[in-house]
Amino acid sequence: MSDPDLEVPDARADGTGTLQAFLDKWQARWPEWSVAGVFVPDAVRARAVAWASLLQELSDAAWGGSDPRPGLAKLAWWQEELRGWERGVRRHPLGIELQRLPAPWGGLAGALDSLPASRERAGDPGEAVELVRPFAHAAAAVEAALFDGRGEGASGEEEAELVAAWLLFSRFSHDQDAHVPLSVMAAAGDGDATLAWAAELRRRWPDAVSRHRPRRIWTALARGRLGARDPRRPASGWSTLWRAWRAARG
Repeated sequence: MSDPDLEVPDARADGTGTLQAFLDKWQARWPEWSVAGVFVPDAVRARAVAWASLLQELSDAAWGGSDPRPGLAKLAWWQEELRGWERGVRRHPLGIELQRLPAPWGGLAGALDSLPASRERAGDPGEAVELVRPFAHAAAAVEAALFDGRGEGASGEEEAELVAAWLLFSRFSHDQDAHVPLSVMAAAGDGDATLAWAAELRRRWPDAVSRHRPRRIWTALARGRLGARDPRRPASGWSTLWRAWRAARG
């Protein structure tokens, strides 16, 4: 039986109510956003949440559930949908916020081909990064268009590294431990390999500072969770406020 969260989206679904359901699904996983989101300008906040929700939909399709087949079908649906966005056509409710924006949606669609391979357990942390790198590059290009970061900050390659780290972190949201590299599993022995991977990922997190305020805040929230006993649990309101404020400043 397939996981209902991995069903191919209903192409007929439309309207702001359905859009809100997708936004709410992301914010249920990231309740810290109710505090951190105030540091994102009003003009950018709606697209930031919609973009984060889209990344969650795509990564859940790639990595969620014990059976990969529903997710593969969903990724194929999304490829067609994202290519339609470049032609001015949309079916998915997230397109209400995103489709009209001149981002490289076709490049993101093409990069979805790389995600199924990243479902398999990597041999070591370096391989884990390499498996998500093609998609991270495409996602970073979309962020550059959506958030128009200017001035000093990370290079395009560094932005992709930050997105790659975020993608690896997002796998903690799934119950299985297939995201933990073999070398980390071996080093953990009888210990908690998931916590060992969280500590290693935090240690390896890129030092670059994103040009985009939403990405800086998402990075701060993820690194905060990686330092906790359970990376899936939200941080407290006060620690979130402090991290988001510092991240917003750049």
